[in-house]
Amino acid sequence: MNITKISFLVIVSLLLSCSTDKENTIITIKNSLEFARTFETVELTKSDLNLENLTNVGIRNMESKKLEITQIIDSNNDGDFDVILFQPKIKANAVAKYEVVLISEAEKTKSQEFCYSRFVPERTDDYAWENNRVAFRTFGPTAQKMIEDGVKGGTLTSGMDAWLKRVEYPIINKWYAKADKEKGAYHKDTGEGLDNFHVGVSRGVGGIAVKTDSNYAVSKNFTAWKTITNGPIRTSFILDYENWDANGKEIKERKHISLDYGQNLSRHIVEITGTDKVSIGLTLHKNDGEVTTNKAEAWMSYWEPFDDSELGQGVVLNDKTGLVAFDNYVTDKKDQSNLYVQSDVSEKIEYYAGFGWKKSGQFQSKEEWNNYLSRFSTCLDNPLEVKVKIPLK
Repeated sequence: MNITKISFLVIVSLLLSCSTDKENTIITIKNSLEFARTFETVELTKSDLNLENLTNVGIRNMESKKLEITQIIDSNNDGDFDVILFQPKIKANAVAKYEVVLISEAEKTKSQEFCYSRFVPERTDDYAWENNRVAFRTFGPTAQKMIEDGVKGGTLTSGMDAWLKRVEYPIINKWYAKADKEKGAYHKDTGEGLDNFHVGVSRGVGGIAVKTDSNYAVSKNFTAWKTITNGPIRTSFILDYENWDANGKEIKERKHISLDYGQNLSRHIVEITGTDKVSIGLTLHKNDGEVTTNKAEAWMSYWEPFDDSELGQGVVLNDKTGLVAFDNYVTDKKDQSNLYVQSDVSEKIEYYAGFGWKKSGQFQSKEEWNNYLSRFSTCLDNPLEVKVKIPLK
C-alpha cells in the first residue's frame, strides 16, 4: 500500500554510548492496529536519513538481522535517486526496529522485478502495468485515431482495463509476445489467466468522469506517458490527456499511477483543473452483480459473476472528507453503466482502484473482497508510525 500519511520524526541522538543506536541510524515502526501489517510501503528520503547518496544503503531488521528488500527511486525525475522504499512486516499492536547500513553490491538482496510497467507500441500504443497479484492497461492516441478514422482494431477510451492474472510472476511481456504470434492469444487462459475484461467506453476499474446534469463527461485516450520506476516494490508512471469538455467546462487532466507489491489496488493521483468535483467509476458490465458502498470508510465495490468465475472491483478514497455521493448509474447506452463515487477536488484527487478475481485464489467471496477494501481504508486512516533516530556524528 502507498501510505502517504506516514509521519516521520527525526531525532538526533545526544547520548555518547557504545550502543548500536549510536553507530547506525535506527528506524522504529509502530503498528497501532489490532491486526498485522504487511505489504505497506514505507518511503524514506535522503533528508530523512541524513544521507547524500542511497545507492549502497541497506535496511536491516534488528531482530532477524536480515536485510530487507529495498528499492530506490528518483521521485521527481531530476536524475537523483532520492527515496528508498521497503515493506516492513509488523505484528498487531507491535513495534519493529530496523537499522540503516552501508552494503556492497554482493550484499544487496536480489529480488525479481514484480512491479513493472511499460509503453507497448507493438500492440498499437497500450500502457500496461502489473505486480504479483494484478495487471492493468489503458490506451493511447494511435488507438484513438484508428477509431476516429474508421480503422479496424482501434480503441477509444480513458477507462482502465483489467488483465486477470493468476500467477505471481510477470506476464505483460509474455502475453504480448504470444499475441504477436497468435492474434488474441491472451484472451485464452492457458493457466496464467487471461484478458476477458471488457472496458469499452466505460470507466473500467477506476477511470474518472465529471458529472454534468444527469450525464457523465469523460476524456479520450492518453496522449503522452512517462515511466518513473520499476522494481521489486513499486512501478510508477505518468499519463497526460488532451484537454476535454464537460458541458462547456475545459478539463485539464494528468494521472500519476503507481502499484506496489502485494496490493490489488493501484494508487491514482489525478491532477485536474476545470471542475470542483470528480467521479471515479467501476464498470457494471452486464449489471448482474452486487453493489456495496460504505460512506464512513469511503469505499465502494462491485462483485459480479464473471465467465466461469467471479470478480470484485473496488475504489477507496484517500480523503474521506471529500466524499459527496455514490451513484449506481445504469443506462441503455453501451458500456456507459458505471458505479460512481463523487468527490470534491481542489486541483488534485487521490484514490486507489483495483480488482480481485476469484479464480486467482485471492478472494473467494464478495465478503472477503469487501473486507479487504475495509481493511485497506482502515490502514489509510491509521498509517504506520515511523521514527528515524540519527546518531550524533
